[in-house]
Amino acid sequence: MFSQQMLATVVGWDLYLTTRSPVVLGNVGLVQIIPVLLFTFVAGHVADRYNRSRTALVTQIAQALVAFVLAGAGSGRGVALIYACLFLTATARAFQWPATSAMLPQTVPPENLTQAISWSGSAREMATVGGPALAGGLIAGFGSEAVYIVQALCCVLSSICFGLMRVPDRAEHERPEIGLKAVAEGVRFVWKEKLILSAMSLDLLAVFFGGAVALLPIYANDILHIGATGLGWLRAAPAVGAGLTAVWIAHRPPIRHAGVVLLATVAAFGAATIGFAVSTSAWLSFCMLFLTGAFDSVSVVLRISLVQSRTPDKLRGRVSAVNGLFIAASNQWGAVESGVAAALMGTVPSVVFGGAATIVVVAVVAVLSASMRRWKN
Repeated sequence: MFSQQMLATVVGWDLYLTTRSPVVLGNVGLVQIIPVLLFTFVAGHVADRYNRSRTALVTQIAQALVAFVLAGAGSGRGVALIYACLFLTATARAFQWPATSAMLPQTVPPENLTQAISWSGSAREMATVGGPALAGGLIAGFGSEAVYIVQALCCVLSSICFGLMRVPDRAEHERPEIGLKAVAEGVRFVWKEKLILSAMSLDLLAVFFGGAVALLPIYANDILHIGATGLGWLRAAPAVGAGLTAVWIAHRPPIRHAGVVLLATVAAFGAATIGFAVSTSAWLSFCMLFLTGAFDSVSVVLRISLVQSRTPDKLRGRVSAVNGLFIAASNQWGAVESGVAAALMGTVPSVVFGGAATIVVVAVVAVLSASMRRWKN
């Protein structure tokens, strides 16, 4: 995760300085969503059929190789090469996500799963804080080259970590058969579980409209005038909020009225997004992004706990793949939407529109999904 956040920060900065185009920034999401659409369901099947820790190791080695290509490209690192490397990295992550997501319930007792998800999330967010902050500092002090080198080394270290994990192989009778029917089983399960479908759909639409991360280079350079170092801290702000909130959740009893809390926190996420959009103060912008991360952390913990606790282990890889598809679609298509909307409306109006649309989405889901309103964790 540290590597991913550093990569996202440096490519956004390099692409914007090279092209000054919000559409080019938004297309970073398009490049990364295509592998997810192509391979997600196959990746879920692989996670349920083969050893999950070895799958994670192979995919992380692939990301390390791509990272070294970017680090060694030097002046030849243009838009085409960056897009190609992002495509390959997203392909590896498409196979990695279902495997790593399904591993957690294999190592944690069911009664501790919610707390484990919170601790896992807080560790991830701590890396998300450090990655953008370090990337911004390295860009300001040494240029983009240094970021790509450190990012490549992070990929190597995480490959070693995955290599040291020992997750048992699944018994032969527990492995799904090879075929389209087995691949699609995760989709059928999610479709039948209306509460899970509602939670995934809420996250998909909220992040699609409410995410402003793709436009942060514009805010840092043209609106707030805080440069590369400021960009790093803006990207880190949501992670700071999410990490601290995840630690707080890990020390609390499970949230009982989960459906109502989920709807409220997603609506608050939209309101904080509007606050960030209209802010002209670096500190206020940081605080608003901090709040978006805090509210998002609550919804992430609730949603992942729901998916993991209600999914049989034999289906966890494929259901995690479907969940990953929803997440990737919201993040990457949201980046495309942000770039196109900014080009059509202007940067600030487009982010205001996104935050308001998120609140509307919450209202629609609250009306249509009785299971969401009644959900007790």
